Amino acid sequence: MGLTFAEKLLALKAGKKRTVPGEIVEVTPDVCMTHDNTAYIAKTFQKIGVQNVWNPSLHVITLDHCVPAANEKFANNHREARAFARQQGITLYDIDMGICHQVLPEMGWALPGTLVVGADSHSTTYGAYGAFGTGITRSEAAVIMATGKIWLRVPETMRIHLKGTFQPGVTAKDFMLHLAREIGVDGALYRSIEFFGPAVEEMSIASRAVMPNLSVEIGAKNGFIQADHITDAFLEGRARKPYTKINPDLDANYAETLTFDVGELPPMVSGPHHVDAAKPAKEFAGKKIQQAFFGSCCNNRLEDIAVVAKQLHGKKIHPDVRMICIPASRETMLAALAEGYVQTIIEAGAIFLNPGCGPCMGNHEGILADGDICISTSNRNFRGRMGNPKAEIYLASPLTVAASAIAGEIVDFRDA
Repeated sequence: MGLTFAEKLLALKAGKKRTVPGEIVEVTPDVCMTHDNTAYIAKTFQKIGVQNVWNPSLHVITLDHCVPAANEKFANNHREARAFARQQGITLYDIDMGICHQVLPEMGWALPGTLVVGADSHSTTYGAYGAFGTGITRSEAAVIMATGKIWLRVPETMRIHLKGTFQPGVTAKDFMLHLAREIGVDGALYRSIEFFGPAVEEMSIASRAVMPNLSVEIGAKNGFIQADHITDAFLEGRARKPYTKINPDLDANYAETLTFDVGELPPMVSGPHHVDAAKPAKEFAGKKIQQAFFGSCCNNRLEDIAVVAKQLHGKKIHPDVRMICIPASRETMLAALAEGYVQTIIEAGAIFLNPGCGPCMGNHEGILADGDICISTSNRNFRGRMGNPKAEIYLASPLTVAASAIAGEIVDFRDA
């Protein structure tokens, strides 16, 4: 019997010939990422009693969750993170660089066949680049700093087969909201998800990133897409070291295999306060909104910005709506500026801000008021996610968000 991607990769990292689901393995990750939480993690590391980080070269710090700092608490956290990085010789990307889950691939850290762990739940995103990406706790990150090791349980694997061709304007985000609806928020609990099929093979890197990113929202340990020529093209000139692709065996054993025809998929919207509360956009049509958020680590890359700019071109944001746009990274923002997308978006009446997480986590740059309804390209909509438990968040694709911002209410973009 062959091995799934997760079984094969974790066996390699553990120095074993094979692993089986449920087995506990001790491994050294190729990369361990922390962000604004580094100050807390550093304190935990210091309590362990070790003076120096075991291997500074496998650690990356990216300040992104509240940048620039919104208050003295965040400012002090950033200062402590910078000091710790200097003291330990750890690579740090400061507040100008962007969201960790975009910065790491851009800077060549997330590579095929690598194990990338991060003290952020959406570290599953790195599976879009052929890596095993998974979130860990702050304490686990501190232990990796001290010992270079972490225990992981080998997950069962489910395969998601995407066949057919997406209808114009329908995207990977619509599919993932549909998948959440179909299997629920715990439908892939502690499983590895392998996404494959013709529809996946045709996706750009930016579109692929959406699926592993949202995998954690249905309980998955990681999401994975096989690296191919599209992956290689993105990583050319970026990869920090040579890499070897790891793919599942043809005779691997899967806990479950699901097949979806994306050609039948309509634009989807997920209503409050659960990601799996998803329905076709038409069923939410007419719902008035006060804010539209285009950003987060899920959907704010250059191709997403291009879609939003095209939808907004020559139009105006509804007078009752605030539209906040935040790019994934500095590289993304510079490219969007060069293409003229930023000017188009601003001329439509939207606010274009610096790269970072922004209001997604409810820290700053667009906190919602009591009773506000926001349509967002983000990945979470539980109560209080954007800073106010008395507000409502609806999740959708960039095109649906832009069309709704113009209309002043949730729309199916095909009817806008």
